Parts: sequence; structure tokens; C-alpha cells
Amino acid sequence: MILSMRALVVAAAACMLATSCKVGPDYVRLEVSMPDVWNQRALEGMREGEAPLQTWWEELGDPLLVELIERAEAANLDLRQGVARIREARALRRVAGADRSPDLSATGDYTRSESSDTIGLGEVDAGDLYTAGVDATWEIDLFGRVRRSVEAATADLEASIEDYRDVLVTLFAEVALNYVDVRTLQARIELAEANVETQMETLQLTQDRFDAGLVSALDIAQAESNLASTEARIPALESSLIAARNRIAVLLGEAPGELDDELEPNRPIPDPPDEVAVGLPANLLRQRPDVRRAERDLAGQTARIGVAAADLYPRFSLSGFLGLQSASGGDFFDGDSVTWSIGLPFVSNLFTGGRVRGRIEAEKARTQQLAALYEQTILLALEEVENFVAGYALELRRREQLLLATDATKRSVELVRTQYITGLTDFQNVLDSQRSLVNQQDQLATSEGEVVKNLISLYKALGGGWTVDPEEAETLTSGSRPPAAAASR
Repeated sequence: MILSMRALVVAAAACMLATSCKVGPDYVRLEVSMPDVWNQRALEGMREGEAPLQTWWEELGDPLLVELIERAEAANLDLRQGVARIREARALRRVAGADRSPDLSATGDYTRSESSDTIGLGEVDAGDLYTAGVDATWEIDLFGRVRRSVEAATADLEASIEDYRDVLVTLFAEVALNYVDVRTLQARIELAEANVETQMETLQLTQDRFDAGLVSALDIAQAESNLASTEARIPALESSLIAARNRIAVLLGEAPGELDDELEPNRPIPDPPDEVAVGLPANLLRQRPDVRRAERDLAGQTARIGVAAADLYPRFSLSGFLGLQSASGGDFFDGDSVTWSIGLPFVSNLFTGGRVRGRIEAEKARTQQLAALYEQTILLALEEVENFVAGYALELRRREQLLLATDATKRSVELVRTQYITGLTDFQNVLDSQRSLVNQQDQLATSEGEVVKNLISLYKALGGGWTVDPEEAETLTSGSRPPAAAASR
């Protein structure tokens, strides 16, 4: 026991001499193995280089899409929540940092008392006591409990900033994806309506040939069935179109239906750029907000081990009082009424039933969990990019083949219609070619939208929507300007 007390005194003295003494592990960024390049087979049609991540939507060449994204950044309610979370984390860091400063409080008291006659003091008259002054207490952070708490709170603040950026990345991608859905659905509806008109002409043709006694009523029934089937496609497409427009409105902080007039005119599906750069895998560590958030969570949790470990050691404080004390209000402000005290109290846990060490082990276990989560987040980020790189490249190839198939089917429809009119083929071939054209055109329009959506998802997987700016990050952390403005482009 005597040796342990001596060791404690030596440790305390050493910490007093070295003000940087902090128990618990110092955070060291976890080294994660990253591939040097992306899968080369998936990079067909792409190039390595700096991807235009900051404003990737401008690469699609659609001014209305650019405007919608800017409006979403200004009015989205998820972003507003993110700003409030940053303010909350900043306030909590101030709370943690306040423990580094003394606590001062003003006190005052008036007491009138009379001692009991039975305690052997004789008869004592009632007396007054006036007291007023300032109390001060200050924890001497010998073992770094306060400093570790500030470290943890700072990491929490930085994590909240990354959360905000993650919302930005997701928001911009969601606006763009739904915008592409709107344009794709409009194209599919337009194609379906054009095929309805063509099939109505075919129905009239079969009616005329039936009236002339050239064909049976079977041709009319088949033409009517084909026309109804094509018309049945349109309501489902319109329902999806309404949902996509409403989703964009909500993302912009507006009521469903508010953007219908703006989005009603048909516009072409945005075109992807001729070349797409994807950067290097290592860029994900600095660009993706979810990866950066996981790393900051790990840093904060590492600091909390030190906060818990500090409870193994005594907690020293300085305390003092300076004030006035008098038995009479008349001489309360005389120099002789001055009173003061100073103390060096300390508290040490002698026996806690294992609570302190249990808490330390729990914090270490949480740190191990977050370390694994950090590595998992990186792997998932790599997986997402690889998948969307492959998806984009392969959908480009699929679109090319669908374009060839659609052109061939258009020629087939014209040829078989001419042959039907001249009696060289039966009506079944007309039906088959028209149905094939409807399907091919619908698939082609869908594929054109999927190409752009895969590219948007790729930019999102790369963390597009903001750029790494150390000065901006420092400004956000210090709180010298509003986070909504600071985190924007």
C-alpha cells in the first residue's frame, strides 16, 4: 500500500511537471490497404484522372438540372437538420472545453440564529451574520480527463460536418436521379403514344380490309388487343412520372406538385460526357464523407478511453473563496470584514467494484468496433465504385445494341406492313413486328436513362458534390461562419 501511494505521488509529480500528461492511447490514423488502380476490365471506355466531382452535374449539360440542384442546396430540409446537428456538436464541444477554465460563482447569505440554552454555552442572544463573496473551483487536469473529453467532442463536431457533407452528396444525386427518371418516363410515354397512333392506323387498315372482304374478323380482334395492350402501358408510366416529380419537389423543400409546371415540358434525357474520369481508389479516403465520418468516429472513441482511464487516478482541484463577512450590516463593507480561503481538495476512487475498469474495457471494445466499421466502410465504398463503373460501361454497350435492334425493327415494321397490304403475309407478322417495336423502343429509352443514372451513382460513390478544402474544414470546425455556407461549393 505504501509503495502504491509512493508510485501515485511520483506519477502525480511527473504529470505536474509535464502538462501534456494524458492517460489513455493517443489516436493514430488506422492504415488501410487500398488498391493502386481500379479493375481494368471495368474501366473500358473510361480513363483514370481527376474526376469532376465538385459540380459533376454540370457535365450532363442540362441547365434546368443545375438550377434544381442549386435550389435543393438552399432549401432542403435534411440539410437544415444537418446544420442544426453541427451547431449542437459545436455547442457540446464548448461545454467540454469549459472544464479547462475555473468556475466562478457569486454567493450571498444572511442568517439570524440563536444557540440552544441546553448545550452549555449559557444564555446567548440571537445574532446576525452577513456573508457575500465569490467562490472559485478549478480542476487541475493532471491526467488529461478534460483534454481527452475535448478531443472526443472535437472529433464529434468534425463527424457532424462529414454527416452534413454526406447529406449533400446524397441530395445532389437524388435530385439528379429523379430528374433523369422524369425525362426517361416522358420519353417512354411519348414513344408509347406514338405507337398507339400507329396501331390505331393499323386497326383502321384491318377494318377497311375486312369491309372489303379481304380478311376475317380475327385480324380486327387481334389489332384491337394489340392497341389496348399498348395503351395499358401509359397509365403506369404516368403514375411513375408523377411520383418522380413529387420526389424532386420534396427534395427542394416544396409541396408535391409545385414543380409540375416546370417539369411538364418534355426535354431530352441528359447526355453523359464523351469521357468519364474516375480518379484513384485512394481518393475515396479523403473524398467520401461517410469514410471520413467513420474515421472521425474512431478518433473520438479513442479519446474516450482516456476519459474513462482518468478515473483510475485522483482528481485534484483548486478551490477558493473571497468575500465579506460581518455580524452587522453597518460595518459589512469595512476592511476588517474581508474573508478568504484557499484549498486543494482531491477525490480518489478507492473501491468501485470494478466499475471503472469495466468502463475502460467497454470503451476499448467500442473502439475496436469502430475500427472494424471504418475498414468495412472503405471496402463498401470500393465495392460501390467498382459496381457502378462496371454498370455504366456495360449499360453503354447494351444501349448500342438496343439502338441497332430498334432501327432494324423499325424497318421490319414498314416492310411487313407493306407485305400485309399486298397480301404477301398474314396479320400475325404485323402484330409481332409492332409488339417488338414497342418493346425495343421502351427498352432503348430505359437504357438511355440507366446509362445516365449509373454515371450519377458513380459520381455519388466517388463522393461527388463537394471538394476537400483544408481551410474550409478548419473554418467549419472553428465556427467562424455558418456551416451551410461553409460546406457549400
